[in-house]
Amino acid sequence: MTRTTRIRSMLAGGLVACSALLSAGIATAQDVTLRLHQFLPEQANVPAYVLKPWIERVQEASDGRIAIEMYSAMALGGTPPQLIDQARDGVVDIVWTLPGSTPGRFPQSEVFELPFFSADAEATSRAYWQLFEESMQETDFAGIKILGTWVHGPGLVHVKGDGVSSLEDMADLKLRAPTRMITQLLEQMGAAPIGMPVPAIPESLSKGVIDGAVVPWEVTPSLRLSELVDSHTEFAGTQAFYVATFVLAMNQAKYDSLPDDLKAVIDENSGLEFSALAGKTMQEYDAPARAIAEEAGNEIIVLDEAEVARWVEASQPVVESWIAEMDGRGLEGQAIVDRARALIEEATQ
Repeated sequence: MTRTTRIRSMLAGGLVACSALLSAGIATAQDVTLRLHQFLPEQANVPAYVLKPWIERVQEASDGRIAIEMYSAMALGGTPPQLIDQARDGVVDIVWTLPGSTPGRFPQSEVFELPFFSADAEATSRAYWQLFEESMQETDFAGIKILGTWVHGPGLVHVKGDGVSSLEDMADLKLRAPTRMITQLLEQMGAAPIGMPVPAIPESLSKGVIDGAVVPWEVTPSLRLSELVDSHTEFAGTQAFYVATFVLAMNQAKYDSLPDDLKAVIDENSGLEFSALAGKTMQEYDAPARAIAEEAGNEIIVLDEAEVARWVEASQPVVESWIAEMDGRGLEGQAIVDRARALIEEATQ
């Protein structure tokens, strides 16, 4: 090999190496790994059947350029009420959480937690997203990228010992409550609510800290609730005793840092249809969870419409108080209630 040939070969090799390094640098700059933090065990229904499929869709749509790692049961530290700030402050990239875990901070979303609003999780979740876009995006959730908003299926009462067959049976029962609106509801019903995240329910029941809990059916298997209580009280009719609201939220700066095509991947897998699917999926897992309680021999009490009407009447001060509070904040409380109900009705048709 002549000296000229050797020089040409070295130059060609150098160009190939530089090109490879440049390509690797571009790929590294575009690819991203996101950490998703949430409060339930990995095998629970929402992580398994809502969050994991969503992660897989995003990763596939990005051709592998987005990787999402899910950390379950608060594996990255902190407590469930701190999740929303973990997303806001960039401690993690994405969280699944309840706005109601931070009382009064996201007031408009509380409208869907008012008693006897709707028993259809899919329709209510659609309404929630629409109201979020109309009036919450720039107020309640300013500075946070919201990817989905949804509710679970009808909440019910699960207790140890004698079941709840009438309004009077709620007197002084120590019941776990998930949010401030549901705490107010239980107080109005005569119970003694104790606020705590859902993972704390089993130990609290075992130690006698609480007599029971209000949760939807779908989460009960992951808590082994049918082994810890004796009865479950459902409500006849088309309106749920209560539901709790959820959000899938992303750090705004992390979202803004993505290239436009990866932002589009996130956007295409977020929003109205995702929210509706998430709510629908949660409610679909109510039936198999209920079957587990039946197989365990637990008592399932269904309050008839006449008894439910008594509960509805007794709950109205909660609605009136919330409307007055919203008015005091400069929000039109009755208008929010009316709009939320109208959106649910539209989504139900």
